[in-house]
Amino acid sequence: MKKLLVVVDYQNDFVNGTLGFDGAEKLEERICEKISEYRKNGDDVCFTFDTHFENYLETMEGKKLPVVHCVKGTDGWNLYGKTAELKIEEDMCFEKNTFPSLELGKWLENKSYDTVELVGLVSNICVLSNAVIVKAALPEAEIIVDAKCTASADDTMNRKALNILSGLHVDIMNAF
Repeated sequence: MKKLLVVVDYQNDFVNGTLGFDGAEKLEERICEKISEYRKNGDDVCFTFDTHFENYLETMEGKKLPVVHCVKGTDGWNLYGKTAELKIEEDMCFEKNTFPSLELGKWLENKSYDTVELVGLVSNICVLSNAVIVKAALPEAEIIVDAKCTASADDTMNRKALNILSGLHVDIMNAF
C-alpha cells in the first residue's frame, strides 16, 4: 500500500507569525510524529508552502486579506520548529501563491497512492482546498485529514471545514 503525507503550510507565519494563533504550535508534536511514522514505514512526505512576494498587497488575496505573510525568503515563510528539521532533500515541495496547489494535483495524477493524508494549516482554507485537489487527482485513493493535526484561528470554521471534508468523502480521524 503506497501512502503519502502532505504537510500543508506549517510555516512560521501561520503558527507564531503575522497570521499565527493560539493552538497552532500545539500541532507540531503530532505533525512531527506523523512525518517520522511515514518515514519509518518507507512512505512519502511532501510539503506545501504558502508563497508570496513583495507585491502581496496588490494581489487579489492581498486585497481581501491585507496581512503580509509568507513572503519567500523571510523567516515567516520557513517551516515551523522541528517540522523544518524533519524535511529532507528528497521530499517534494510545492510553492503556491494561492490556497490550493494545482502543481500538487498535477504531480499526483501520475502517482499511484492508495492513501493520502493531509495535516497542517489552516483547516478551513488551505487544508480543505488541497484535500479537494488531491481528491480530484486521485479519486480512488483514500483521503484522510487528522483533526488533531490541523486547526484554524476560528474553531467554528475548523469544525465546519471538517464537516465539509467529511461530506466530500474525506475520512476525518480523531474528530471532535
